[in-house]
Amino acid sequence: MTQAPAAPKAARRRHDREIVALAVPAFGALVAEPLFVMADSAIVGHLGTAQLAGLGIASALLTTAVSVFVFLAYATTAAVARRVGAGDLPAAIRQGMDGIWLALLLGVAVIAVALPTAPALVGLFGASDAATPHAVTYLRISALGIPAMLAVLAATGVLRGLQDTKTPLYVAIGGFVANGVLNVLLVYGAGLGIAGSAWGTVLTQCAMAAVYLTVVVRGARRHGASLRPDAAGIRACAQAGVPLLARTLSLKAIVIIATAVAARLGDADIAAHQIVLSLWSLLSFALDAIAIAGQAIIGRYLGAGDAQGARDACRRMVQWGFASGVVLGLLVVLARPVFVPLFSSDAAVQDAALPALIVIALAQPICGIVYVLDGVLMGAGDGPYLAWAMLITLAVFAPAALLVPTLGGALTSLWVAMTLMMTVRMLTLWLRSRSGRWIVTGATR
Repeated sequence: MTQAPAAPKAARRRHDREIVALAVPAFGALVAEPLFVMADSAIVGHLGTAQLAGLGIASALLTTAVSVFVFLAYATTAAVARRVGAGDLPAAIRQGMDGIWLALLLGVAVIAVALPTAPALVGLFGASDAATPHAVTYLRISALGIPAMLAVLAATGVLRGLQDTKTPLYVAIGGFVANGVLNVLLVYGAGLGIAGSAWGTVLTQCAMAAVYLTVVVRGARRHGASLRPDAAGIRACAQAGVPLLARTLSLKAIVIIATAVAARLGDADIAAHQIVLSLWSLLSFALDAIAIAGQAIIGRYLGAGDAQGARDACRRMVQWGFASGVVLGLLVVLARPVFVPLFSSDAAVQDAALPALIVIALAQPICGIVYVLDGVLMGAGDGPYLAWAMLITLAVFAPAALLVPTLGGALTSLWVAMTLMMTVRMLTLWLRSRSGRWIVTGATR
C-alpha cells in the first residue's frame, strides 16, 4: 500500500458507503452466474447419466471460453470509470460501446472456431461414446450464444464503470429465472432433451444482452454519444485487454496444474481437491465483489485527478479485504465438519479434504488483500504490471506444485503450494501499490 496519512473518519465512512453500495450488488450478480450451470445440471440430470456427462463436458468448454475473455469487463470498467471521473459521460459511454463492439467481434470469431471443431474439442476430454453426441449437440447450440455472453461481459463493465452494480444484479436474477423456466419448457415441454437446455441458455443470454444494450443505448442517446463502431476505439480496447488476457491465462494454468497434480496423488485426493476447489471458488466471489468495487472507485478517482482519494480508497479497501478474509477463514473452520460430508461420504476423501480446508482458511486474509489490490490496479489500468506479476507467480507455483508428488506430499501440501502462490501475488501487488507508480491521473492512462 502507498504511504499516506490516515484518512479522517468522515472520509473512511464515505469510502465504506461507496464500497458497500458497489460490492454487495456485485456479489449477488457474481453468485448468480454459477447458478445457471447448476440449474441446467439439475434439469438435464433427469434425462440420464449420458446427457448429464455431456452437459458437464460442454459446460466446461463454454465456461473456459467465456472466462478467457473476462478482460472485456475488467478493461471496460477501468476505462469508463476514468471518463466518468473526468466528468465526460459521452466519452465514457463511447468507450463502453467500443468494448461492446469488440465483444461481438470476438464472439463471432469464437463461433467460427467452435462449430466445426466441437467434436474434436469434446474428444479431448475422453468422453464415452454415449456422452459424446450430447456434449457436441450442447456445445454447438450454446456456442451460438457466445457473442451475447461476451456482450454481457462488456456491458457489465460499462455499467460498473458508471458506478452501477445494481442493474447487473437485476439482470442476473432475471436471467437465472428465465433460464430455469425456458429449460424446463424446452427440455420437457417441447421434448427437445439436452438441445432444449442449450437453446434455453442461448435465448436467455440473448435476452440479457438485449437488456444491457437497451440500457447502454439509452444512455448514449441521452448524452449524444455515437453508437457506431470505431476502428481506433475497438483497437485500443483490444490492446488494453491483451495484458489482462495474459493474466487470466496464467491463472487458468495454475488451476490446471493444481488439478493435474491432485490427479497424480490418487482418486481420493482428486475428489477431495474438487471439493476444496469448489469452496475456494465460492469464497472468491465474496472477495471479488470488493475488487469490482475497487475497479470502479479507483478508476473514477484517477479520472478526476484525485490521487490522494485513490490512495485513501486503496487503503480502506485493503482493510476491507483483510477483514473479509479473516471472517471467511473463520467460517471455513466452523463449517468444515459439515461442508465436506455434503459432497462425499467416503472416509478417505474426507480425510484428505479436512486438513486442506484448514490451509485455505488460513489463506483467506491473504486472498482478501490479493483480490482488492488486483482490483485497484485493474481500476488504474495497470494491466501490463498485472500480467508480468502473474507470470512470475506462475513461475514460482509450477515447480512447487510439481514437487508435491515427487516428495511424497499429500493434498494438504498442494494447497500449501496454492497458498504460496497467493502469497507471491500479494507481495508483487503490495510492492506495486506501495510504489505509487500505478497512480496515473487523467481521463486516459
